[in-house]
Amino acid sequence: MENLYSAETTIIDERRKDVVAELMRNVYLWMTGGLALTGLVAWIVATSPIMQQIIFGSQLVFWGMIIAELVFVVVLSAAIQKLSFGMASMLYTLYCVINGATLSSIFMVYELGSVAEIFFVTAGAFGVLAFVGTVTKKDLSGMGTFLIIALVGLIIASIVGLIMGNPDSIWISAIGVLIFAGLTVYDAQQIRNLMLDQETVNEGNMKLALLGALSLYLDFINLLLRLLSLFGKKK
Repeated sequence: MENLYSAETTIIDERRKDVVAELMRNVYLWMTGGLALTGLVAWIVATSPIMQQIIFGSQLVFWGMIIAELVFVVVLSAAIQKLSFGMASMLYTLYCVINGATLSSIFMVYELGSVAEIFFVTAGAFGVLAFVGTVTKKDLSGMGTFLIIALVGLIIASIVGLIMGNPDSIWISAIGVLIFAGLTVYDAQQIRNLMLDQETVNEGNMKLALLGALSLYLDFINLLLRLLSLFGKKK
């Protein structure tokens, strides 16, 4: 009887590992796909004078897209359980497309080679940070409040810098790199812990995987932008 119970426990543990592995794989597939889509759209817009004129030639269009991005993030974060997986994935895809269009400006400001170089540096650093967050045994939940407060402070400082005519302050960018590096480690651990509680793969936890992908996507994009601000070569 004891051997039978042990065998059943082993089967359950193996099944749970398979579920966690599949969900985590979906997190990073969605994140990678979102980044690829954003990069493709950014490149298309950056090489199309007509698209540039449509987006950046009208403040109404540009700020409308920024507001749409914020709405998509808020809806996905706050109400994802009320949405179908199809609707949630569509909103995520639309967000990546719009974000790519607005981020196309980096190709107009920075040299292509510099953008590519910083991208690969960011990818390497992000991979290490996400790996550390995923495998570390240390509980990082205490970092969450501190990082959110620091992020709010960074946003306020960035707005003040924009008003004062100094949006590319070196110290703001440097602090931003530290904050988003910390958020990458923290989010990776929180996502792993969330997936460890799942027993089967279903629509509900697939939506959680999509939400996790969005969190890591935002960490990557913000880390890239801060590193570009610090080390990117402008045209």
